[in-house]
Amino acid sequence: MFYDAYELQRSWLSSASAMATATAGWLNNAANPFAYLGGGPVMASALEVFAHAAASRGKPAFGLHSTTIDGREVSITEEVVLARPFGDLKRFRREGVEGGPKLLIVAPMSGHFATLLRGTVERMLPFADVHITDWHDAKNVPVDEGRFDLDDYVDYLVAFLEAMGSNEGQGGTHMLAVCQPSVPSLAAVAVMSADGNSARPKSLTMMGGPIDTREAPTAVNTLATERPFAWFEQNVIATVPACHPGAGRRVYPGFLQLTGFMSMNLGNHMLSHWEMFKHLVQGDGASAQATKDFYDEYRSVADMTAEFYLQTIDVVFQEHKLPRGMMTHRSRAVDLGAITDVALLAIEGERDDISGLGQTKAALTLATNLPEEKKRYLMAEGVGHYGIFNGSKWRDRIAPVVEQFITANA
Repeated sequence: MFYDAYELQRSWLSSASAMATATAGWLNNAANPFAYLGGGPVMASALEVFAHAAASRGKPAFGLHSTTIDGREVSITEEVVLARPFGDLKRFRREGVEGGPKLLIVAPMSGHFATLLRGTVERMLPFADVHITDWHDAKNVPVDEGRFDLDDYVDYLVAFLEAMGSNEGQGGTHMLAVCQPSVPSLAAVAVMSADGNSARPKSLTMMGGPIDTREAPTAVNTLATERPFAWFEQNVIATVPACHPGAGRRVYPGFLQLTGFMSMNLGNHMLSHWEMFKHLVQGDGASAQATKDFYDEYRSVADMTAEFYLQTIDVVFQEHKLPRGMMTHRSRAVDLGAITDVALLAIEGERDDISGLGQTKAALTLATNLPEEKKRYLMAEGVGHYGIFNGSKWRDRIAPVVEQFITANA
């Protein structure tokens, strides 16, 4: 019932947002005499902030149309290499550019769309033939498409790598997993290594991933462990309403995930909107727009299937099955000892409040049969979770390390 209540509230807020936008535009209109009164700009700014906060949001676009390679501007075209019900393998084709390493960026299925990694993709485009896992919003996937759980996630990664081709050739194929997908990505590499699958990547980079959440637990880890598994089944799983294509599907709603993340840093979010208001009053449209752009992406959320969410809570956060050697894929043990030739890079942020220090690094110890020269660790000083894969620190300090690692293992 709470999903239906949310939809009712969302519908009301969308109408209120549209009305606030229209009123703000009227108050800012040069032909309106009230625009020149002392309270006009203040009222218009307040309405604009409310309109932005209350507006409904769908899936954003990547909006990456070009990149620069060797001083030359190159056009970028998005194409779907492999389409699946719960996610596509998307490629950013660099027109007229051939060769170089192939890179699969594995985006989180954790409430946000793959466009959250727009900055990650943009930075890697001059270096690699970039592909990304473009996960779908579960509320838009019809029930007759079946289930999607952690086993399916691993299967999708294997299928995507196979669609990208053999890891031989110029540069080879490489993976970069951001946060949550570090676990299924490492599992997929282990499964493919055990099978001798020729499409297994030459390297896997894991960034801020919960490989072993017993290391330096964060507030997110505590939230997942302080309640019994049954509590999550009974309190955070909802049924998609009839107004969506996935009507009847059991999901963990994206708006609940967003509420949780917002509440963790509520003071910072309130301050950001206050600063946006002041920028609008002062006529600093550029600064206000930067805040709007961030929240347009941050507040665009997607639902996860109930089975994937609940299995992740159980396997990753409560039972720690991967580091304990208990994780299975299709009833078959995931043996990290099978990884013998896929190089591993673990990257952690010193100030990461989502995945604590040591959680990602644990992968290097667990891959017991991988030569030490194929393992590398980077602790990014002064970097939080978001800064690992986006922003100036990612572009200037972290991405060059990723490029060097890929090149060394091509």
